[in-house]
Amino acid sequence: MKAGEAAKIGLVLTAGGARGAYQAGVLRRVGEIPGLRSGVSPFPIIAGASAGAINGAMLAATCSRFGESTAKLAELWADLRMEQVYHGDALSLGCTGLRWARDLSLGGLIGGGTAHGLLDAAPLRNFIAQHLPVRGIDGAVKRGHLYAIAIAATSYHSGRSFFFIQGQEGHPIWHKSRRVCMRVRIEVDHILASAAIPIIFQPVRVNTGGADTYFGDGGLRLVTPLSPAIRLGAERVMAIGIRCTSAAAALSRAELGGPGDGDPGAIEPPPLSQICGVFLNAIFLDHLDADLDHLVRMNELIASHRGPLKTVSEPMRTVRPLVINPSEDLAMIARTHENKMPRPLRYVLDGLGKPDAQSADLTSYLLFDSSYTRALIDVGYRDASARIDEIEEFLRGDVGSRVAKPRKKVAPRKGSGTGNRKRSGTGNREPGTARAHSARTAKRSK
Repeated sequence: MKAGEAAKIGLVLTAGGARGAYQAGVLRRVGEIPGLRSGVSPFPIIAGASAGAINGAMLAATCSRFGESTAKLAELWADLRMEQVYHGDALSLGCTGLRWARDLSLGGLIGGGTAHGLLDAAPLRNFIAQHLPVRGIDGAVKRGHLYAIAIAATSYHSGRSFFFIQGQEGHPIWHKSRRVCMRVRIEVDHILASAAIPIIFQPVRVNTGGADTYFGDGGLRLVTPLSPAIRLGAERVMAIGIRCTSAAAALSRAELGGPGDGDPGAIEPPPLSQICGVFLNAIFLDHLDADLDHLVRMNELIASHRGPLKTVSEPMRTVRPLVINPSEDLAMIARTHENKMPRPLRYVLDGLGKPDAQSADLTSYLLFDSSYTRALIDVGYRDASARIDEIEEFLRGDVGSRVAKPRKKVAPRKGSGTGNRKRSGTGNREPGTARAHSARTAKRSK
């Protein structure tokens, strides 16, 4: 692949915590497309934040074998255990609780600042270092299989979004008032920093060239998650979200007193756990929807304008998006698996109050257990299967013969967390996505 043709299709992965398993399910199904199963990744540009940074780095490091890479990613999520991500035992939680109690009660007298997060995510470093071959990113760039990967993280010093980018020589670099780009060789620390959920996990120290700076979750200030991939040259962008649009619409109807949704006055005061869940939703769920709406409006503006846009400071072009969102509410799935949470941690979360799972479920971001992640992989796999013709057509527009024409659908594999449950829908779609399903696709997804 030549460098010029590499900068065409971008993959955007913005997820939060354990919900990142949904992305792995979608990608696994994409990796089973006949023309891609044993070939190079169709995504020469990858942009990731939070758990999406972990998924994106894995794909970038092993992009020469796309089918194998996506299968391995799904396998890692399917076999995940809580203790591989954070310490949830009574001793660790007790020590953390004492630090918080000391800071809140005596910090004004003896000095505070000893508590940096609710959970100790030290095991995650070992897990990533063991399973993610970050050195493979350098090889993928040299072979021309990867144009660039951008990992987002938020500086706790300046509050700005940092994009750590590794890519081919001459890839774009941009600097805005609240956004900074850095050419780096992606390391474990960059990935950990992007995945450090604010307040939940401790900040991660990363050297920025001049000083060691502490970073947190990349989704915290990333209000335009599609932007890094577009600025790196993507003409088409496939994004995988984690919000179920039908569930969001049902909540809106309940608030506004829509027909058949009951009395809005019956909504209970939110406990602290629900407020924390809404806070995380604002970071992980809202930005992609808003950015997609903005991209669609910009495409319409460019399409309606005759001649070059001479008044803008930067060149503008239309960018075709394709967004995959869950057909099921991931928070409600978490509710059915919450008994898998370590008992000491469940005790702590119960102390914050019982939230309305459908509107905001803190558990859905912290439930790194194989029973839950396998369920999310199943949903992602089915959602991608329901739109597989649309996905193939979207990819063929840029990679030509490398993606085969649609063939007979690949049956879901058993025993690995995909395809083990009854199909429950035909997926959902967003405004501005690729053209509607053909009749054959609709038939498949029944």
